[in-house]
Amino acid sequence: MPQSVMFQPYRSGSRVLASRRALPPARFPLVPPGGACGAVGGGWPEMAAAGPARQRYLLLLAQEHLEFRLPEITSLLSLCGGQFSSQQEVRVNSPFWILNIPSEEMARGLMKRTVCAKSIFELWGRGRSAGELYASLENYPMDKMLPYLQPDSTYKIHIHTFNKTLTQAQKIKKIDALEFLPFRGKVNLKNPEHIFWILEDYGTDPNNVPEEPFDLYFGRWIADGQRELIESYSIKKRHFIGNTSMDACLSFIMANHGRVKPNDIVYDPFVGTGGLLISSAHFGAYVCGTDIDYNTIHGLGKASRKNQKWRGPDENIRANLRQYGLEKYYLDALVSDSSRPIWRKGTLFDAIITDPPYGIREATRRTGSQKESVKSSERSTENHIIISSSYHLSDIFFDLLKFAAEYLVMGGRLVYWLPIYRPDQAFICLRRETSGTLWQSAYFIKSERLLGILHARKVLGSKNKTSENSLDTPLSKAYSYFT
Repeated sequence: MPQSVMFQPYRSGSRVLASRRALPPARFPLVPPGGACGAVGGGWPEMAAAGPARQRYLLLLAQEHLEFRLPEITSLLSLCGGQFSSQQEVRVNSPFWILNIPSEEMARGLMKRTVCAKSIFELWGRGRSAGELYASLENYPMDKMLPYLQPDSTYKIHIHTFNKTLTQAQKIKKIDALEFLPFRGKVNLKNPEHIFWILEDYGTDPNNVPEEPFDLYFGRWIADGQRELIESYSIKKRHFIGNTSMDACLSFIMANHGRVKPNDIVYDPFVGTGGLLISSAHFGAYVCGTDIDYNTIHGLGKASRKNQKWRGPDENIRANLRQYGLEKYYLDALVSDSSRPIWRKGTLFDAIITDPPYGIREATRRTGSQKESVKSSERSTENHIIISSSYHLSDIFFDLLKFAAEYLVMGGRLVYWLPIYRPDQAFICLRRETSGTLWQSAYFIKSERLLGILHARKVLGSKNKTSENSLDTPLSKAYSYFT
C-alpha cells in the first residue's frame, strides 16, 4: 500500500489549484496521483498531523521550469511508494518546500531521480527571525539530534542564502550563534560525516531585497538531486540532433512524470532523433520509437548543426545511446506512420513519452492522399513512393490518445506536449466518443516555450491508464485554429 505523504510548499506567489475539470485558459490544473492539492492559507501554514512515523524534510528546488516542479515531485513520490493526502493549495514560486515523508529512504529515493530539486534536508528548525529559528531548534527532540552530534563524528555547517549574498564575516556570525546546540564532534570542512545547513529566504524580487530574511531554516543534509544530468546530457554535446531536439532537463522531467523505472518498455511514436528515449534509458527502461521521416530514422540528409552540411554515416539514434553507454536499452526505431499503428493488439508499453510535431518547425504528415483514388497494382511494387498528406493537429492528438488507451499497460502513463496559441490563448473544445471512451478538454502544466513566428506555448500533459481503453483525464479533439 502506498504511504501517505504530506506536501507543504508555502511561499507567496501564484497559486495553482489541482482539479480534474477544465479551467479557463489563464489557469492550469495540476492533478497529483492520489489526490489534489488544496488550500494553504496566508502566514505560517499549519502542518497536518504527521503521525509518529513521519519526519519533516526541507526541499531546496531550482528556480527554473517552476510549473513542472510539483508534478515531478508528485510523480516521483508516487513511484517511491508515497501518496499525497490532505488538500492544500500550492504556491509554486518558492525554492523552499516542506515534505512530511514517512522515511529517509523515501527522501533519498526521490533525490535519486529529480532534476527539479537541488537538495533535501531533515528539517530541525524554522522561523521568520533568528529568535524564532533558535526557539524552534531548542524544541526539536534531542533524541533525534544526538546520533549526529557524537564526539567521534565530524561535521560542518554550510550557509545558503536565496536572493542575497552574505560576507564571510556575516556567515561566521550566524554559525557562532548556534553554539547552544550540543555539537560534540570535530569540525571537518573537507570530508565531514554530517553536513548541517542554515538556509535563508530573501524573497524572489531581486530589486527589492530585504535586510532580514523572510524565512530561516536549519537542517541536516540528506541528499542532492540529479541536476548534473542536465549538463551531462546537454544536446550541445550530443552526437545526433535535429531541429527540435528536446532540452535535456525537460526530457528528464518527462521521464519522471511518466514514472519510468528499470525494465519498463517506453515508446515514442514521434521519435525524431530520439532525445526522449535517452532520458528513459538512463533510468533503466528499454526504449523504442517510430517516425514517418525516413531520413531522420536512418540519419540521412542535411545536418542540423551549424557549419555542417550533411549528416555523417554514424549519426543515428543508436549512436546517441551508445554515446552515453545506454545502447543495451535500445530496442529499435522504425519508419512508420503514427496514424496507422503497426503493433499487434494488446498492452505493450509501460509508458508513452513523446513530443508530437505541430507544423511549426517540423511538418505534420501522414501516409495516404486526401483525394479519392482507386488503388493500382503499381502501388505494391518496391519502387513505389508512398504519398503523404497533411496531418491535422487535432487528429494527431486524438490518434495519440486513442493509441495510448489501447496499448498502454494498466497504470501506464502517456506524457506529451501540446501547443497553445499564445495571443488570445484560444482553445476550441470538441467532445467526441469512440469505443465507449469520452475525451474532454483539460489544461495541464504551463510552460513558456516559444516556437518561432507563431509564438505558441507548449503545455505538458499526462494521462494515467485506469481501465481498458480508458485514460483517467482525457483530452478533446481540438486546435482547429492552427490551420
